[in-house]
Amino acid sequence: MSISGLRLIGVGLAAAMAVSMTAGTAQAAGKLSAEEKTTADKIYFERCAGCHGVLRKGATGKNLETNRTKDLGYEHLRDFITYGSPGGMPNWGTSGELSEGQIDIMARYLLEEPVSPPEWGMKQMKDTWTLFVPPNKRPSKQMNKLDLDNLFSVTLRDAGEVALISGSDYKIKTIIQTGYAVHISRISASGRYLFTVGRDALVNMVDLWMDPPATVAQIKLGLEARSVETSKMKGYEDKYAIGGTYWPPQYTIMDGDTLEPLKIVSTRGTTWDTQEYHPEPRVAAIVASHYRPEFVVNVKETGKILLVNYADIENLSVTTIDAERFLHDGGFDSTDRYFLTAANARDTIVVIDTKTGKLVKKITEGVGVKPHPGRGANFMHPKFGPVWSTSHLGDDSIAMIGTDPKGHPDSAWKVVSSIDGHGGGSLFIKTHPKSKNLWVDAPLNSDEEVYQSVSVFDINNLDKGPEVIPVAKWANLKEGAQRVVQGEYNKAGTEIWFSVWNGKAQESAIVVIDDKTRKLKKVIKDKRLVTPTGKFNVYNTKNDVY
Repeated sequence: MSISGLRLIGVGLAAAMAVSMTAGTAQAAGKLSAEEKTTADKIYFERCAGCHGVLRKGATGKNLETNRTKDLGYEHLRDFITYGSPGGMPNWGTSGELSEGQIDIMARYLLEEPVSPPEWGMKQMKDTWTLFVPPNKRPSKQMNKLDLDNLFSVTLRDAGEVALISGSDYKIKTIIQTGYAVHISRISASGRYLFTVGRDALVNMVDLWMDPPATVAQIKLGLEARSVETSKMKGYEDKYAIGGTYWPPQYTIMDGDTLEPLKIVSTRGTTWDTQEYHPEPRVAAIVASHYRPEFVVNVKETGKILLVNYADIENLSVTTIDAERFLHDGGFDSTDRYFLTAANARDTIVVIDTKTGKLVKKITEGVGVKPHPGRGANFMHPKFGPVWSTSHLGDDSIAMIGTDPKGHPDSAWKVVSSIDGHGGGSLFIKTHPKSKNLWVDAPLNSDEEVYQSVSVFDINNLDKGPEVIPVAKWANLKEGAQRVVQGEYNKAGTEIWFSVWNGKAQESAIVVIDDKTRKLKKVIKDKRLVTPTGKFNVYNTKNDVY
């Protein structure tokens, strides 16, 4: 669910579908009415498509095409939607997030054939593109008094908004209308512009210098999306933006000042391994290289990583690297040179050298079940030197990979250590260069006690095991699922923020923890804080600090 990271709650109906249960028959379920079909389409888009795909062919989540779902049967589908599993599927029913009636509709929906959504090309994009404030009408200096480096962009998932919250006084400074369920916020190389992308593929460009900060350009890139980024290479700062869509499967290069769409490139094609055509190779994570004028683009279903060189977009040069299916999220090592990314359905971490533009390694040994790092966490291991780490959707392990081929060659590009957290269903792992703590969430675990808490490790004594922090209890919200998700540090690395994510009609909160003492520092509550999930500190996001 994205937030991520957030990929947050896309996990829908999933990882444990392979578990054997007594299946009901398709005859137990009647056909959907037109009204039920509309309801099911909405729920599937919001809750399930991220992992199972628009066409239900599967990726992080299992294949849900009818040749499989009819074998499983109505009762099997209903029960897994209701109870979830420790393998990464939320307990939609027992957590109260879907009603018994909605679960019945979804189980029947999966017994009917999926329908392909319409395509989305340049005409459709230009029809949605709005330039609210042209570059020459924007301020020439910062007009507000915000400490932008310590500002947090917080996804208000079901409200279709982001809240800009000050890291100094913990107050909401403004609310920005965005697309539905913003997956990520990204900051331009200059630090001036905030870019958001909703799951509905609506991209906002927010000028942080305005008083208050406001959207200056907007575009809808398709029907579903997860990624947006801007050019970071020296000499190309803020020149281009790029957005990748889940549907249609393609990426779009835009003008970095206005979001005007300039070039659309389809990702449909053959898988890297079996060389079979795939109709839905979705664009997942995108990062901007610091070494070459390139965007690094993950194509999920075909298992290919594209190095898109934007030096001359009229004669676009793209290097294709055969990696692994099904590519999802990832981030840089501490030097910003190596990109480590999870092919989570294949239990693999792929390493790309963005300086040479080549594959370094596909790491499988020691990687747990369904790695889901967000952007990962970099720290200095007391024995193995610099490492990048990931937690997992499918088990409670935390894998650490050596990232220093010169200083620690024996540790480089392999899992040097694996420790256990407090539960599977993790989406994000986090630390900070100034911290000695490693924090791990588990919001997609099916156990309430697990998903309402986080685990924290002492980096200098990892074998000691985790301290489990009852974050939801500290928030004191009284009702709701209260899933705790996505730690994010302030600029100084002295405190970490976690979202306590409830239903849209319930109270949610953000819990701020003192990183040194691991004690509660602040609970942020506000009636406008609706379904908070991902949080992105401006300084840390701009500088790839994680």
